[in-house]
Amino acid sequence: MNESIYTISYFDLVWVLIPVGIVVAVFVRWSMGIGSLLHGFARMFIQLLLVGYALSTIFNADQPLVVLAILGVMLFAAGMISLRPVSAKRSGLYFKALAAISAGGILTLVIVTQAVIALDPWYKPRYVIPLAGMIFANAMNAVSIGAERFEVEFGRSRDYPAARSAALRASLIPITNSLFAVGIVSLPGMMTGQILSGVSPLIAARYQIMVMCMVFGASGISSALYLFLLGGDLAPETP
Repeated sequence: MNESIYTISYFDLVWVLIPVGIVVAVFVRWSMGIGSLLHGFARMFIQLLLVGYALSTIFNADQPLVVLAILGVMLFAAGMISLRPVSAKRSGLYFKALAAISAGGILTLVIVTQAVIALDPWYKPRYVIPLAGMIFANAMNAVSIGAERFEVEFGRSRDYPAARSAALRASLIPITNSLFAVGIVSLPGMMTGQILSGVSPLIAARYQIMVMCMVFGASGISSALYLFLLGGDLAPETP
């Protein structure tokens, strides 16, 4: 498996816009409005290009302080985005979300980079930043789903433990479904990318096992911790 990855030009990307155009056409035909879709794709295109240039610079810099600064920005942004579905946006909730994502995300990132992969030096940006992105993003999504579900359940006059359990189960639905589907319904992004770049499927499978475990762990820890921290305000008398 020594084939080099195929290079995709900007012109080649035009072809993949065909299925996107079909969806946009359906939205127009059904009078659903395409403003948010176009805005989302425009942001995606610009953000990914900027990130590509930024990561090239960061990888070349190879400085631990730069890596730590990037991780800090990622965590602060994840904390804010995670509460987007919640109607009652209070500063206290933000700090709880930030603490939960940081605890679950950093713990998992340290285990993966320092024990599983054993990076040397520990701050290798080519590994740390992409792995942190996967971990923090999934932890953020789990907290976001858990926070929204908890608000709904608690608003139905359910007690704190019942609302907490329902919210934690809901927050882990996406990653739990992925555990059942991986390798049967889908080949995940990291495994697919490695295979396309010429890595042995057996090695790619091991990396994907690592990814699935780290995503599930970070998601579960972060969501559970956020819901636990909510209990201190909502039901201090409940164990």
